[in-house]
Amino acid sequence: MTRTMRAVTIESFGDPSGMVVGEAPAPAPGPGQVVLETEAIGVGGVDAVIRRGTLSGFGFGPGLVPGSEVAGRVTAVGAGVDAAWVGRRVWAFTGTSGGYVEQAVARVEDVVALPEGLSPVDAVTLGSSAPVAHFALTHAHLAAGESVLVRGAAGSIGIAAVQLAARGGASAVAVTTSSAGRGERLRALGATHVLDRAGNGDPDAPAAYDVVVDIVGGAGTPDFIDRLAPNGRMVVVGAIAGMPPADFGARLLGAFQQSRSVGTFSLDSVPAAELHAVRVAQLAAAARSELHAVVHEVLSLDQVAEAHRRMDAGTVFGRIVLVP
Repeated sequence: MTRTMRAVTIESFGDPSGMVVGEAPAPAPGPGQVVLETEAIGVGGVDAVIRRGTLSGFGFGPGLVPGSEVAGRVTAVGAGVDAAWVGRRVWAFTGTSGGYVEQAVARVEDVVALPEGLSPVDAVTLGSSAPVAHFALTHAHLAAGESVLVRGAAGSIGIAAVQLAARGGASAVAVTTSSAGRGERLRALGATHVLDRAGNGDPDAPAAYDVVVDIVGGAGTPDFIDRLAPNGRMVVVGAIAGMPPADFGARLLGAFQQSRSVGTFSLDSVPAAELHAVRVAQLAAAARSELHAVVHEVLSLDQVAEAHRRMDAGTVFGRIVLVP
């Protein structure tokens, strides 16, 4: 008899109602893989972008299981994997899909043992977003004493970037967000200046920044290129508002003598061993309360469409987490 589990599939791309919770065959681990019983599933911005159908070039089609990070206990291992993993609490990356399930499969090299004191919910809030923030700031060559602007700081990547920039000795950590209430929460995490979504609203904020971390993308990206100081660096780590205009580079050329630069960043470009070491260190820091996971809400797997509606509405501060 075939064992089954509950899983979410995207039957039609676009509105959250196109996601369906149903039965699927339970997985078995292949060589180099583990299977874990999921206790928490992270709902990321990239999940929403994929579900909307706006991320092209990846061959996604109906029947896709969304989600990329989970936490839980390992129940089985494949050939070549140490059996000592069975029973351990872990965080795992499932790839660009495959996470919204009761039982997930991951390569053993994409699995990190959870430190004592760190919940599965907090693990999936930080497991991907905190490394993105860390390496984005590294990619921008942020140095102590420099100023940082985090565009779209209310999501899990932005929240991590604010904390890491403040801990790294930034002279100013400005954020863009949609409300004063969110701004106060970001100040408590290390922000020194709170701006509106257009980058205005604080007369004491720096006029220009050494580093801009852009998580939003879309039509507003060129305006934030204009916020770069001489030799300033923008790193684009997300495009939740869509791709920037095709001619956004004109802003760079128009300020040629400022020697500004714009780059993109993806964790796919980080060597596996380096990424693993940073993730282990960050989860350990979270267990010591040195890095804070901000959880907006915990919902059941059956509420996946509602989770995505809240993402689309822009009402989420931190991360929504699903539990089977």
